Amino acid sequence: MSLRAWLAATMGVLALLTLMAATLLVVLTSVLDRSAETLGTAVEGIRVSEELEVGMLAHDRMVHEGPERLPRGPGGLTRFELEASLYRQIGELRRIASTEAEREQLDAVRADVDVYVSAQRDPGRAEREAGPALDDALNGLEQVIAINVERARLARLQAERWNDMADSAGVMLCGLLLLGVLIVSLLLRRVAFQPLRDISQAMRRFGEGSKRARAPEAGPAELRDMARTFNEMANSLAHQQEQQLAFLAGVAHELRNPLSALKLSTALSDRGRAQLTPERMERTLALVGRQVGRLDRMVGDLLDATRIEAGRLELRPEVRDACELTRDVVELYRSGDTGHVLRLEVPGWPVLVRVDPARLEQVLHNLISNALKYSPAGSTVEVAVRREQDAAVLCVTDQGIGISEEEKRLLFAPFQRAGNARQRAPGVGLGLSVARRIVEGHGGSLDVVSQPGHGSVFRVRLALTEVASRAEEGSGLASPPDTLH
Repeated sequence: MSLRAWLAATMGVLALLTLMAATLLVVLTSVLDRSAETLGTAVEGIRVSEELEVGMLAHDRMVHEGPERLPRGPGGLTRFELEASLYRQIGELRRIASTEAEREQLDAVRADVDVYVSAQRDPGRAEREAGPALDDALNGLEQVIAINVERARLARLQAERWNDMADSAGVMLCGLLLLGVLIVSLLLRRVAFQPLRDISQAMRRFGEGSKRARAPEAGPAELRDMARTFNEMANSLAHQQEQQLAFLAGVAHELRNPLSALKLSTALSDRGRAQLTPERMERTLALVGRQVGRLDRMVGDLLDATRIEAGRLELRPEVRDACELTRDVVELYRSGDTGHVLRLEVPGWPVLVRVDPARLEQVLHNLISNALKYSPAGSTVEVAVRREQDAAVLCVTDQGIGISEEEKRLLFAPFQRAGNARQRAPGVGLGLSVARRIVEGHGGSLDVVSQPGHGSVFRVRLALTEVASRAEEGSGLASPPDTLH
């Protein structure tokens, strides 16, 4: 499981708990609001009912005592104003009534009030009907008050019940949140912090010189990728260090032969030794010359590799004929005894490229020298220059030991040499690396086609100049068969 997915799941659970708490709070607020509204309505109903009772009793007293004793009712109202106030209060009670039973009871109270008021206005009916109607109206209002009291009690009980439920749910949610935070902290420490600490400690040990230190690939996918990347980097650095040590060992080994030859030449100049024959002197000087040449090539490759890695490879390009440059290099090798058949194949017209002549000759020297070193004595090494579309292709083909697919991947890396190459010829593994970087510096490419036991073909591809393209188009020549020289 990835760290992102784990964190998303954790945040989702915490967000769900938070949403549940917010929903509970909204529901509790709504219930308490309705309960408060019900309580307010019930209290208002009780208040109006009691005022209506007071008003009816005041009206009855006003009627019996006469205007000279009590000219005004409650609030300074006259008898008729008080009667109108009674009906308004009944209407108000009817409006705020919440149940059908309460509305029916108020309708009965209104009917009793109608009987009471009409009886008070008729002296013949007042003694007989007014008193019972007043009692019935007052009893009805008491029932309305009882209904509102019961409604208020139920609303209060409901509010208390929801409040208790909210308290319990709140405590439970708080406990879940605290438990969730605790679990997340423990899991985060185990899933993320511990792997990070292990990676950090591995990096610290590696930085302090423990080259075998590796980070455990544990925890979420991102941390496993981080540990894997660090381990690959550590392996690569360890491999590079091994290669550097092998390179230093190879350089030291390669320096022994030139130094031995130089030591021998110093010994020859010792006057105390017997005079050497001219033939032996000539062979010794030739040996010294070859070893000094090897030393010079080795130092040159090292300098070129250093310049390339520092980005200071200097090129002085000019338009030159690739055929001419290749012919010069091949003739140089033909002048010596290589023990091989060196064949040159070039077209019958110039193949113009924009290159640094010295650097391109250095590349050709390296490729031809390798072909000669790794080919059996008496075999043929072919050097060809061809034109393919808008590119000049320089090919060096040998009949040597060949290169496997695994060795090809490291063939052009600095200080890399195949096992069979190390056995066949000395070197430090810089020539092909420098050659490819020189060709790439010209905007070209250097690749190889090879199989073990079937030789190799190295191809240098360079862009043709516009001058070459126009010259060939103007001549009207198609590419004739390659000419052997």
